[in-house]
Amino acid sequence: MIKVLPENWLAAVEALPADGFHYFDWLGCVDEIGRSDHFRIVLVVRNIADGAEPKVLSCLLPRDDPKIDSVRGVFAGAAWHEREAAELFGVEFVGGERRRLLLNPEFEGTPLRKDEVLATRTGMNWPGAEEPEETGDPGKTGAPPSRRRMVPPGVPDPAVWGDRDASQAAADPTEVAESAIGGRVRRRRT
Repeated sequence: MIKVLPENWLAAVEALPADGFHYFDWLGCVDEIGRSDHFRIVLVVRNIADGAEPKVLSCLLPRDDPKIDSVRGVFAGAAWHEREAAELFGVEFVGGERRRLLLNPEFEGTPLRKDEVLATRTGMNWPGAEEPEETGDPGKTGAPPSRRRMVPPGVPDPAVWGDRDASQAAADPTEVAESAIGGRVRRRRT
């Protein structure tokens, strides 16, 4: 991974085609919260003519003012990726497209930032207690009660299909389909 400063980002990307890296692969954003107070922009390009390893460029942007030059003039395919990162993380790509791509125009916020409070989490009771103070008992501390492991829909009961004794007859397809209803408690294998 080649680390690039924000002020050198565009120049570093413009130099890639001269080295034979003409194929744009991916551009994305990573929220580095918990490690540093930055966003990491990552660009992957390839030289498909000689099959060389892809080049990966990385750039750290400060969370309080995440701005970087757009590279859509070098790699047209990067425009979509830049719009996605701008919309979901709040990164400004200077010289890039500013129209919304995925979210409704009236949506406010940056949903992929790790510090973003999502409306669904605040607007409804979440299943199970996440924190001791969310148990409803202010004096209670410690770990929340464990949850039963439930089988998702479409997973047949192992007693009917799967890990069965080889001497048993093959399972009836109707019986397998009936056992594939989700919501039953997952059995521990012994």
